[in-house]
Amino acid sequence: MKVFRGLPNADARRPCALTIGNFDGMHRGHRALLARVQEAAKRLGIDATVMTFEPHPREFFAGLAGDPGRAPARIANLRDKLQALAGAGVDRVIVEHFNAAFAALSPEAFIKDVLVNGLQVKWLIVGDDFCFGAKRAGNFAMLREAGRQFGFEVVALQTVMHEGDRISSSAVRRVLQGNDFARVAELLGQPYAITGRVLHGKKLGRTIGFPTLNLRIAHKRPALSGIFVVQVHGLAGQPLPAVASMGVRPTVEDNGRVLLEVHLFDFSAQCYGKLIRVEFLHKLRDEEKYDDLATLTKAIDADAAAARDFFSAQISN
Repeated sequence: MKVFRGLPNADARRPCALTIGNFDGMHRGHRALLARVQEAAKRLGIDATVMTFEPHPREFFAGLAGDPGRAPARIANLRDKLQALAGAGVDRVIVEHFNAAFAALSPEAFIKDVLVNGLQVKWLIVGDDFCFGAKRAGNFAMLREAGRQFGFEVVALQTVMHEGDRISSSAVRRVLQGNDFARVAELLGQPYAITGRVLHGKKLGRTIGFPTLNLRIAHKRPALSGIFVVQVHGLAGQPLPAVASMGVRPTVEDNGRVLLEVHLFDFSAQCYGKLIRVEFLHKLRDEEKYDDLATLTKAIDADAAAARDFFSAQISN
C-alpha cells in the first residue's frame, strides 16, 4: 500500500476508486465499505484509494474554538489506521493534513482541485449525508452533479448493521467507554489494540519495582483511560500477560501528555525501539492521583495482583 501525505504530485497521480472518511477504528462498517471500493477498482482496472484526515476535522475545529473537549475521543492512532487499511487491501491512502487552508476550500474547489485533478477519481462512494467544503456547504447531490460533469460515478453508502445496531465509530467509542471489550471486538471484527514503538521513559517504574514499556499516544483524547489487564504481541511467540496504565500520570507529571505504560509479568528482555501491539482485555479501575510514591506503588501492586488473578481465572476456565 502506498501512503501519501497530501495529494500525490503530478507524476504519481493515477485514476482511482475512492472513499473519504476518518476511519477512526476500523470496524465492520468500514470493512464493508472498503470491499465495495475494491470491487469497483477491480472492475474498472484502477486503484482502490482512501482519503483520510489528520487531525480529525472535528478535532481541528474544536481546537480552533478553544474547546478541545468537544473533539471526539480517538479510537486508533495513525499507525493502526494505516495498518488496518493495508490489511483491508487498499492500494493507496491519502493522509490529508486538515488545516485552515483545507477547511476553507469551497465545495467547487474540493471537487475540481482535489477529486478531479488531484486524485483523478473515476468512482466515489460516500454516505448520502456526506458534507464537504467550507462551512460544509457541499452535499451528495452536488457530488452527483459533478460526477456527471467530470465523468466519475458517485455511489451512496448503505448503513451497515450488526445484531440490530448501526455500526459506526461513535458506537465503538460508546462501547469502549463501557469497557465491554468482547462487544468492541464484535464491532471491529478483531480485539481492540494499540500499536507503537517502545520509548525510553523516566525509568520511575523501575525504581519502584514495576518497570514499564512506554508508548506515546499522539492525541490527547484517547477513547480509553485507566488501568487495564492487557496482553502484548510482538515480543515473543505468544502474547505476554501484563497490566497497563493509559493516561496522563497525574501523580508524577502535570504536562497533560498521554502515555500508555505496560508492565509485563516475568519478562525482562531489552525492548526499546521494538514495535508492539497492546491488546486490551479488561478494565480494573480509573486513573487516580496519589499523595506520594509509596501510595502509588501500593496501588500498582494491587493492580498487578488483580491482573494476575484475571489471567489465572482465564486459564482455569
